[in-house]
Amino acid sequence: MTLQVAYQHIVSELSTVYDNTETLAMANMVLENISGHNKLSRIANKELILNDDEKEKLYIVVRELLSCKPIQYVLNEAWFYNHKFYVNEFVLIPRQETEELVELIINSEVKKENILDIGTGSGCIPITLKKKLPVANITSIDVSVNALEVAKKNAENLNAAINFIELDFLNESNWPFLKSFDIIISNPPYIKQTESIAMHKNVVAYEPHIALFVADDDPLIFYKKIASFGKNHLSKNGKIFVEINEALGIETVALFESHGYKATLKKDMQGKDRMIVAEFAN
Repeated sequence: MTLQVAYQHIVSELSTVYDNTETLAMANMVLENISGHNKLSRIANKELILNDDEKEKLYIVVRELLSCKPIQYVLNEAWFYNHKFYVNEFVLIPRQETEELVELIINSEVKKENILDIGTGSGCIPITLKKKLPVANITSIDVSVNALEVAKKNAENLNAAINFIELDFLNESNWPFLKSFDIIISNPPYIKQTESIAMHKNVVAYEPHIALFVADDDPLIFYKKIASFGKNHLSKNGKIFVEINEALGIETVALFESHGYKATLKKDMQGKDRMIVAEFAN
């Protein structure tokens, strides 16, 4: 099977499930992952023959994609802020909205010496920050041992020194183990259980629910804990940066303000309420 024939096979199979744009994009991603040749290289080497192992992997990948499994999990890779991250079903797939949260921190004028990342998942947030802010001391916590293994693997692959800690942030008895920070950042679980009904199958069926969902009767639980934690762990002039549920922007701002913060709601590039920056009111 040549690269050209392999490409045609992938397109033919995936077009039965996905639209044309998705099909072509995934076909290119799959072939580059399997063969190591990008689109331009494949055009120049279209008669190159896939070996038996490559053909076997191609058939497996196509079969998994036809089941609507996200391609990032199928290929075990996702791009975030121009870096390739290893991902599996123990961590969320990094998203563009979270890149905007990271960009907000990088461009802020707040001191960036000590940073805490709550709920690190794949490690995309702290690793990206470390690459952009090499002198920063970054601590990342997560309750999931499996997620931390993924984050540590990415930190090693991308040569980023991060202090990873297994810790249940919702348990306040763990807070004394953490010091003070100039920046506290988090993309915590914030989707209400009832909202899962309207979500795409490939998210609900494959991405880790522990990182996605919160109970309907307490959807702001993580923000309550972060606001309380900041009272004793946010450095003078420090700031909190969090990603939020777009439907609960006003409520989340009010929560931070009730704890004595000045909170600013930020929109993402799609115009949705997506981020909050909080600091102690003067």
